[in-house]
Amino acid sequence: MRASLIQIAVSEGESVESRRRRVASLVRDQAGADLVVLPELWTTGAFAYEGFDRDSEAVEGPTHEAMAKAASDAGVWLHAGSIPERADDGTLYNTSLVFSPSGDLIAAYRKIHRFGFDKGEAVLMGAGRELVTVRLPETTLGLATCYDLRFPELFRGLVDAGAETLVIPAGWPERRRGHWTLLAQARAVENQAYVLACGTAGTHAGVPQAGHSIVVDPWGEVLAEAGAGEEVLSVEFDLGKVAVTRDQFPALKDRVLGPAAPWH
Repeated sequence: MRASLIQIAVSEGESVESRRRRVASLVRDQAGADLVVLPELWTTGAFAYEGFDRDSEAVEGPTHEAMAKAASDAGVWLHAGSIPERADDGTLYNTSLVFSPSGDLIAAYRKIHRFGFDKGEAVLMGAGRELVTVRLPETTLGLATCYDLRFPELFRGLVDAGAETLVIPAGWPERRRGHWTLLAQARAVENQAYVLACGTAGTHAGVPQAGHSIVVDPWGEVLAEAGAGEEVLSVEFDLGKVAVTRDQFPALKDRVLGPAAPWH
């Protein structure tokens, strides 16, 4: 599989409409990739809390329209990062969208673990309740978003649901970049899965972003890592390594406190 992680900078001086056009162009440039991944809340900025309500949209809103066309034009599977979704009842969610190479919306995942410690996203947005996997021809994706990375039980649930490749868009702060790398590798090793973690560059509402999007294999080896600035990180990897790893070192079969109970 060839994957491209588009680590964009979210500039406060750029309109959401202009950013959609720019990102759509970057996605089209990845024609030939199998999977393209965008960061978390790239339309508004993960820490730009005051923009969540203003820039919120329905799942089938303008970002859906732009990204569906970009995926179709490029002929790629597109994990379009996440948007501030406004549900029919007015609740906001941090929602990821996944499109097929024909531009069809295949899955939407509402972020389960909200960041903020009783402020910011934690109080402005509702919490998702469903684990989401997406079956591609070559692999099954398990979806998570940013702060979810700190909660290993979510990833165990995704593995129980068949996930072999864990995709994590994020707006991770630079001051905790060491955790970002460490946790991405930990989730790969403990689940014997690939991790594709795509972050943002630049600054969100005064919070410098970590960048350093990363691809980790099932043994925890870093296959590719971006720098701090805006960048497209492209990598090819052997999906057969998941089965080989799980067969040669069958740690998942020795779980005593699993498989995970059904999600409630």
